[in-house]
Amino acid sequence: MLNKQLIEDTLTAALSTGGDFAEVFVEDRTNNGIVMIGGKVESTMSGRDYGVGIRIFKGFNSVYAYTNKSDRDTLISTANKAAAAVEGNNGSIIINLSKSDVKNIHEIKIDPNTIEKTRKVEIMKRAYNAAFNYDDLITQVTVNLADHVQNIMIANSEGLWKEDKRVRSRLAIQSIASKNGEMQSGFYGPGAMKGYEFFENLDVEKYAKETARIAMTMVNAKYSPSGKMPVIIDNGFGGVIFHEASGHGLEATSVAKGLSVYCDKIGQKVASPLVTAIDDGTIPSEWGSINIDDEGTSSQRNVLIENGVLKGYMIDKLNARRMNMDITGSSRRQSYKYPPTSRMTNTYIDNGKSTTYEIIANTEKGLYAKYMGGGSVNPSTGEFNFAVMEGYIVENGKIKEPVRGATLIGKGIDVLNKIDMVGNNLSFGQGMCGSVSGSIPTNVGQPMIRVSEITVGGRESEV
Repeated sequence: MLNKQLIEDTLTAALSTGGDFAEVFVEDRTNNGIVMIGGKVESTMSGRDYGVGIRIFKGFNSVYAYTNKSDRDTLISTANKAAAAVEGNNGSIIINLSKSDVKNIHEIKIDPNTIEKTRKVEIMKRAYNAAFNYDDLITQVTVNLADHVQNIMIANSEGLWKEDKRVRSRLAIQSIASKNGEMQSGFYGPGAMKGYEFFENLDVEKYAKETARIAMTMVNAKYSPSGKMPVIIDNGFGGVIFHEASGHGLEATSVAKGLSVYCDKIGQKVASPLVTAIDDGTIPSEWGSINIDDEGTSSQRNVLIENGVLKGYMIDKLNARRMNMDITGSSRRQSYKYPPTSRMTNTYIDNGKSTTYEIIANTEKGLYAKYMGGGSVNPSTGEFNFAVMEGYIVENGKIKEPVRGATLIGKGIDVLNKIDMVGNNLSFGQGMCGSVSGSIPTNVGQPMIRVSEITVGGRESEV
């Protein structure tokens, strides 16, 4: 993407005022997106983003600059401007890049850029028709189809020089049901590190009907009870609670600054002995997977919590310095406009031994959260508030009537310690995660779990 001499000269300029590490990140990305509302294409988007980011370290401090030009004068000038923020002495600088191959763990069969939009719209129409015709209560269906191809190059003053290609595709479907002036929605957004073959092999109608079923079920449901009670959280996207309430607290972005409840707790019990939590960017073709992170480090499987004991964090290069710990292949960014930092990939609670039947049958009274919605969290405390998109009352070991409007309120570390049953049906859900280095694709996941007690917000009296 850039020739070796230009990269080496740019890195040399970046270190000209005494920096002790420099990095160049190049991105060339094509984006495609289509939005369908009411069965008609509302908008389409196709574009290309190209740019170069230059980062410099001096001890525990860093400087970042970027440009959307890659000619020699611009890159050297940008590097010099960034270097001007670094105070120090210019020592003997020798940059000798050695290009290394990147092992690709994701098979891309069909480049989405080669597919006509009309073929993509046909898939979207199938989703729309399946959802809208599900029931008369469905009043609106929105379908989004997106794909991107991202080519990157990373080089640094330690001699690293790597290039990689990332291809991701996603279909997002939202159905809205209306009754007596009230509306409820259902959503599903499957995605993968795949090309257009992802859409061709996707059971579009199944996901579309599921969004309609959720919306229709909830618009007919009564309001959820409130109070403290056992809560069963289903597999897949239910893992968003761990991702938000605990996962962000295990990123070095928070830990290195002392802003996490998990600081200085390695080797200590932080969860139920039934809980093993993992961040794994090496799972082939998964939505949050990567071959290498955005610092050029190979992706890896990081065990964060094992049988309730904190084993490690997700750590990028700069925070590894601050924490005096090893990097974990967890450095990510939205684009060249952001400096990278520690972020999640595919983060999940691993399988336990209980069956779905056992978990439900052993719950006398509580709430079953079948699908989770959005929420908010304070990473420094782990306090969270999450909406339940689809919920049910559980009584005498059986799932009863649906309830809407439920929210789950608590602290991540408290919830982890109150998990008293873990299922054996691990699955993943796809989402976009926002943080200081922008919005990135991440998987959340878990098997069905039961938390012995969570505060549930609702409109009715306690169960």
